[in-house]
Amino acid sequence: MATTKTYHGAEPVRVNKWLAQEGVCSRREAEALLADGQVSIDGVVVREPGAKIAVGQTLTLAAKGGAELAAALTFVLNKPVGYVSAQPDLGQIPAARLLVGANAAAAGAPFVSGSLSLAPLGRLDMDSRGLLLLSTDGVLTKAVIGPDSKLTKSYEVYVEGRITTDKINRLRHGMTMDGRTLKRAEVEAQGQWLYFTLQEGRNRQIRRMCQAVNLDVFDLYRTRIGPLHIGDLAEGKWRVLAAEERAAIIAASKG
Repeated sequence: MATTKTYHGAEPVRVNKWLAQEGVCSRREAEALLADGQVSIDGVVVREPGAKIAVGQTLTLAAKGGAELAAALTFVLNKPVGYVSAQPDLGQIPAARLLVGANAAAAGAPFVSGSLSLAPLGRLDMDSRGLLLLSTDGVLTKAVIGPDSKLTKSYEVYVEGRITTDKINRLRHGMTMDGRTLKRAEVEAQGQWLYFTLQEGRNRQIRRMCQAVNLDVFDLYRTRIGPLHIGDLAEGKWRVLAAEERAAIIAASKG
């Protein structure tokens, strides 16, 4: 079924930009749909990459284009230690290798092609475990790791070393990394467990933060990305992200 949307902005805007803002698709996906003749404005097919839509005009996305977007897949994985989320170096195992039928959390899971280009939405290094999203969805990718994303992420971290009020306060604010001031973090302590909530995800950020206050990380477990919680998904298991979960993540990313 074709999808229609009417533009109500004050000034004309490029179609690819507007579709991305509306969460329909990424700009790159919009450009591909335009080139393929899948987009029309007030009944006239538009193909130019720089095509604009004006106030009051109605855009129609053909059924074929909508089906192509709907085919984008996102997998929710509870990544174990020993797998890398990004492009592996020699001898490393990518987390995408776990997306096989034997590891599906429920029966009837879709077949995952080994040739499918899945991007990890956020870092989770080889020594860390927990919630990881692997996706072909450009809009969701922007929502989770885009520079304007307002999503927070939560972690449970077991450390060794003496935990003091001063160290917790330093972890919460006032730290710098790679020459830049870190955003304020929420950090709570319970025994030797630290509970972090971060608004950013720099390379090995929590481990480096802890190292700066003489705490050694022995376990790092991501439990939440925005409104998405790992729940009872067992370690090494995966499932498909539901449409309502996708919508909630995109909405939360806008704050």
